[in-house]
Amino acid sequence: MEKMNEQADAVLAALQTDLQAARYQASRAQRQYDSADPENRLVTDELERRWNASLTAVANLERRIHEHQATHSQVTDQDWDELQNLAADLETVWESQSCDERLKKRILRTLIKEIVVDLQEARGEIHLTIHWHGGVHTQLMVPRRKRGSATRTSADALEAVRILTLIATDEMIAGVLNRNGLRTGRGNRFTRERIVSLRNHHQIPVHNPEERIKNGWMTLSEAADYLGVSSRTLRLAAEAGEIPGRHPLQDGPWVFSRADLDAAPAQAIKRRAHNRNRKAGAVPNPKQQNLDLSGT
Repeated sequence: MEKMNEQADAVLAALQTDLQAARYQASRAQRQYDSADPENRLVTDELERRWNASLTAVANLERRIHEHQATHSQVTDQDWDELQNLAADLETVWESQSCDERLKKRILRTLIKEIVVDLQEARGEIHLTIHWHGGVHTQLMVPRRKRGSATRTSADALEAVRILTLIATDEMIAGVLNRNGLRTGRGNRFTRERIVSLRNHHQIPVHNPEERIKNGWMTLSEAADYLGVSSRTLRLAAEAGEIPGRHPLQDGPWVFSRADLDAAPAQAIKRRAHNRNRKAGAVPNPKQQNLDLSGT
């Protein structure tokens, strides 16, 4: 921002210098016109034309200065505070699902001046020296990937994508995989673009809301509402194996099928939950006491 301010000031100074020269030329053209013999129309017409051209140049420069000042305002204290907050929370900005690949590339171009790579073949390492625009240097060492070594995404992540695609978008799936600590075959965090590439490579269809409704795929809360039981009751039944349910990741959504919810095991769970609720409502609680509201 300081460099931007310096550049804006330099442009403004150049425009103001040009304006000063243009005003001098306009004043000089006016003096020449005033001193000319009015009867010599050939000379006065030419001097008037030059004077008008000088006045037009002055007006154009004044307009450019006004536009420049309007579009290149100085950074305020509030702007500095916002920039500082962004810098302090850069990791959150970088990991945000709304930060796509193009924005990340712009961030890298803004922050990094160059990266010097030193290949250590004997040690199987790559040494990186990052030159930041602020003047700081960072040293990194990464292991060199051997030729032919596997960079495939883990089977757990791939299976999770197959299941979660039934109920979730690519962006949501990326968030779930990252939340569970899963990474790509190259050790990167998942993004929407990487989920798309993974699906295309393994011929996994994209999430389709219409197909989801048609085939009856539901989340835990949706399945509980459909069955008429609490989410906790349905989850415990699925964890006990009483009803089929897909739960590919520990910190992630459940996936249920409408066909399984309509089957006999799920209906038995529904009847059992309803009977338990009726009994709980019919049996008085011994801890309840009468409250005497009679006046004294």
